Amino acid sequence: MDSLYQWLLEPYQYEFMQRALIAGLCVSLVCAVLSCYLVLKGWSLMGDAISHAVLPGIVIAYVLQIALPVGAFLSGLLCALQTGYIKNNSRLKEDTVLGVVYSGMLALGLVMFTKIETDQHLLHILFGNMLGINNSEYYQTIVISLLVFLIIVLFHKQLMLYCFDASHARVIGLPVRLIHYGFMIMISLTVVAAIQAVGVIMVVALLISPGITALLIVKRFTSMLLVACAVSVSSILLGTLISFHIDGATGACIVLVQAGLFVITLSLSHLRRIQRRHRKAIRSVKPA
Repeated sequence: MDSLYQWLLEPYQYEFMQRALIAGLCVSLVCAVLSCYLVLKGWSLMGDAISHAVLPGIVIAYVLQIALPVGAFLSGLLCALQTGYIKNNSRLKEDTVLGVVYSGMLALGLVMFTKIETDQHLLHILFGNMLGINNSEYYQTIVISLLVFLIIVLFHKQLMLYCFDASHARVIGLPVRLIHYGFMIMISLTVVAAIQAVGVIMVVALLISPGITALLIVKRFTSMLLVACAVSVSSILLGTLISFHIDGATGACIVLVQAGLFVITLSLSHLRRIQRRHRKAIRSVKPA
């Protein structure tokens, strides 16, 4: 038992692990809540698109000598606005537009990154540097995460109605367009916060996995939010522990834990469906 306590508590005796855990927990909570709304709205690809689209903004922000999160936020917001404009002015479906826009902006960012000499490490941008997060990134992550979480708490009813049925929300007088763009801004801000921890590529897992895992377990949206937060927080705790003991990439370990929880939940859900069908078949058999 003592060895288990030592295995669990040893990593958090170090300050860099404590900072990584706090930043990760803040990001995980807001990503878990947003993931439920994204899954409900059918916008799972939106988080992927915005997370990939921030790279050009990061490069431009470096060239202009402004804060990198500002460039990342504006670039992600531009991706969301481009997607909405193209969708509203063409016959293309939203997922098709997202695929074209985010892949194009990611390619543009990669070209710009290779042509401009910077002291930024590409791998840190793509995969994050959770254990090496500096003071400014640490406080930016916490402040942005708490801000987005507070906005969601204050306007959760309007946001939930918009995600469930935008037409009904418009009929009862809600400012649907304002809610739409406000939602885009929150996703962009969350991506900017999460990039500091897990990077551009892996942030999409934080914005999708908790929501779809919770959807397999519960049916009520309130319960879905709670389960998603539990899944996300558990992934942060277990992922950071595993990464410390195996000396692996922290962001990758967190995402692998989330993927493992999803696979386990999916398997258990499938087994429950088989058992229900079996019991139903037995009850339907009439005695001779």
